[in-house]
Amino acid sequence: MATFLELLTAPAERLVNFFYTGAADQSATRQQKLKRIGSRQGLHPDQVICGLGFNPAIADLPDVLNALGFPAYEDLANERNSLFISDIYHHLSIDDILAIYQAVRQQPQIIDVMQYLLTSRLDHIEQRIEATVNPFVIERYKKEMRTIYSDGIAQIDFAEARLSNTHSGFRALINEVAIIIDAKLIPVGDIFFRDTILPEEKRKILSRGMVPIELVRSRLEDAAISPQERRMLEDYLRLNKG
Repeated sequence: MATFLELLTAPAERLVNFFYTGAADQSATRQQKLKRIGSRQGLHPDQVICGLGFNPAIADLPDVLNALGFPAYEDLANERNSLFISDIYHHLSIDDILAIYQAVRQQPQIIDVMQYLLTSRLDHIEQRIEATVNPFVIERYKKEMRTIYSDGIAQIDFAEARLSNTHSGFRALINEVAIIIDAKLIPVGDIFFRDTILPEEKRKILSRGMVPIELVRSRLEDAAISPQERRMLEDYLRLNKG
């Protein structure tokens, strides 16, 4: 039996051992083959597709792909992408998702693809949270988001898109602004002067000592800031003897 992480990181020779014999039955459908192979390894077929699909070695094994019923690597990648986007900690556990990020960080050629996948995946998760307010999903979502940034999966365009959405309560839910700063994607001074960052988000990064007092005074010189932000900044200076 193999773990999901082992499947993600297995070299080409081991992938052949994992799949080729189990996929040799030409009378079986693709789904039957994946279910049979997954059962042998203690994995769900969706785990097999994603584990195999995010393993860089599979692109050089067209015989294995064909035996499984995928005419080309692109066909596997498309199915992999669809499952990754839509599975909300069901067949792919939070540990599986984090293992995918661990594997992808070593594959620069997939990082760009992952930016698109992340946006679609997070939309699905956030819609589920809004509909169900499930605390287990929320905790897994928080863990996943922290990993996306700390592992270097999220790139600057992804972060900029998240910061531009002023109507998202999810950004505040996980203190995403501070996470972006910690990941060194965007400097704190840049973020602090943006009108798209809500006063409560700025209060949180101020409470962590992430903003020099001089920047707070400089921000207050802007007559166009909202009354809510002005009150928050003035209170901060008063409490910190600014």
